[in-house]
Amino acid sequence: MAGATPTLIGIPWDANSSFLRGAAAAPPLIREALFSPASNTWTELLVDLGAPGRLADAGDLALPDSADAIGIIEGAVGLLLEDGGAPLALGGDHAITYPVVRAVARRFPGLTILHIDAHPDLYDEYEGKRLSHACPFARIMEEGLAARLIQVGIRALNGHQAEQSRRFGVEIIDMRGWAAGIRPVAGGPVYVSIDLDGLDPAFAPGVSHREPGGLSVRDVIGLVHALPSPPVGADVVEFNPSRDPAGLTAHVAAKLLKELAGRMLEP
Repeated sequence: MAGATPTLIGIPWDANSSFLRGAAAAPPLIREALFSPASNTWTELLVDLGAPGRLADAGDLALPDSADAIGIIEGAVGLLLEDGGAPLALGGDHAITYPVVRAVARRFPGLTILHIDAHPDLYDEYEGKRLSHACPFARIMEEGLAARLIQVGIRALNGHQAEQSRRFGVEIIDMRGWAAGIRPVAGGPVYVSIDLDGLDPAFAPGVSHREPGGLSVRDVIGLVHALPSPPVGADVVEFNPSRDPAGLTAHVAAKLLKELAGRMLEP
């Protein structure tokens, strides 16, 4: 991915969210936190994202409240890649990952996905929807879009999704495994998908599906810093501003995006 420019792309879509909607409102608030004068543009690994040409922004997509959004998202990310960008997608709910990965996988075969989440999102269908935010990784693996799917932080697995994980050969590091010291070993082109409910709600309360017992912000930053090569794309999803009155989760999302962008710029 040498020479690619990390490029923000807002994907304000939550039409297939369960329980609560609201994640579609997230992209502008994440940007506001990312460029807040309360912080600066340097990453922890001393990359200045404010330097010319370091970070681009493709703006927010205009999306219908229907499944037609899937094709629009995939097409927009494909154009971004063709133009020399490395996509940094701002969700939206986790359903956006499926069309983003469809575009990325065409350019980077043999993709490894590092997926940080409380939930495996492997349902065959949920509430009658195969494009639900509870299903994107079932669609991704069915289509062979990733050679490996590594999930970290899982703590809401059920019987159906456990069977799905076996079917697709998913490598799961649940929170018990994490606490025991198990860490992911990725290789090849890597795509990172961060659902903010993978973090403990003490760190990221502004999500629709709070699941106690999760990762810390430092844990997730450590995973990003430990990637064996610069990621070829990434998303940060499931920030629900209506559940984040103090604005804490927006700043967590911005921090993670900053560190991902910095890693993308490594030679």
